[in-house]
Amino acid sequence: MYYLSYISDYAFFSYISVRAGLSFFIALILTLFLMPKFIKWAKNKEANQPIYELAPSSHQQKCKTPTMGGLVFISCALFSSLLCARLDNMLVLCGLFCLFAFCIIGIVDDLAKVLKKDNHSGLSPNSKILSLIFVSLLCILPLYLGSYISTELFIPFYKYPLFDMQIFALAFWVLVLISSSNAVNLTDGLDGLATVPSIFSLLSLGIFMYLSGNVIYSEYLLLPKIQGLGELVILCAALIGALMGFLWYNCYPAQIFMGDSGSLSIGGFLGFLAIVSKNEILLILIGFVFVLETISVILQVGSFKIFNKRVFKMAPIHHHFEKIGWVENKIIVRFWMIALLANLLALATIKLR
Repeated sequence: MYYLSYISDYAFFSYISVRAGLSFFIALILTLFLMPKFIKWAKNKEANQPIYELAPSSHQQKCKTPTMGGLVFISCALFSSLLCARLDNMLVLCGLFCLFAFCIIGIVDDLAKVLKKDNHSGLSPNSKILSLIFVSLLCILPLYLGSYISTELFIPFYKYPLFDMQIFALAFWVLVLISSSNAVNLTDGLDGLATVPSIFSLLSLGIFMYLSGNVIYSEYLLLPKIQGLGELVILCAALIGALMGFLWYNCYPAQIFMGDSGSLSIGGFLGFLAIVSKNEILLILIGFVFVLETISVILQVGSFKIFNKRVFKMAPIHHHFEKIGWVENKIIVRFWMIALLANLLALATIKLR
């Protein structure tokens, strides 16, 4: 049960919507309160973000900006969720573990960069990918073994599953979690660029989960019915609140960066929510900005290795726009607009089945 169970005799607090609202405001207020204290501490300890030497020249002035803000807002989201969510729900427990475990990998990576003052001194690519695979399996294996979620694959605009992935669902879900975590990590390169699209994505997935977790709504809208899924809305609301509190200090010009501790955990959690709500394919549209950034890197690396030519002036693509003269604020706001439009289209698929 949730820690507010002592007031659960009041029907008002039994509603998911009420507890989601509480978790949102608790996480928001905590983040707003703790973040400036963490910024002050990080500056005193010189826990600054090492800047990539090939990054646009405008980024060099950010070398004194502290990082690891994800440690604060993820902690606030976890605390708020523990207060308001039902802890006898396996989906909730796995969701909490997902946020925590991906954050730990990010913290290890961030600390290595900060202590050595080098952007290349984090976890090696092999160590990082193996850690992500291991954590991803720990997140989804209990759900698979306990049959808490279906292994069927759903696609947008079609009310029936395409086929049952069976044991291969594990490999597919690990791929979703790793891809999502790295996609958000790649996007986190400008002030607030990853934060707002993450909020939009969480909101969209939260709506899908609330509807799929409700017998009446899921039947009417032809969504897969998943028992207990609505409880994850509380975790979504907590993370949205924490991210909004973080955005207060992360918007341009940023006073703090989220670091891998924030981006990996957000991305992993988005992947987890897509898996449990059966929106693995729709996540491409929900997280369109993250997908766009990832594709730009794949095209850049692939083109250079095969043809020895670059597709973009610099990847990820937000750096390309910097190189051609767009100011940082313009890039950020336009990417936010793209993220909003993509999520509105994703929500439109609810009725178009």
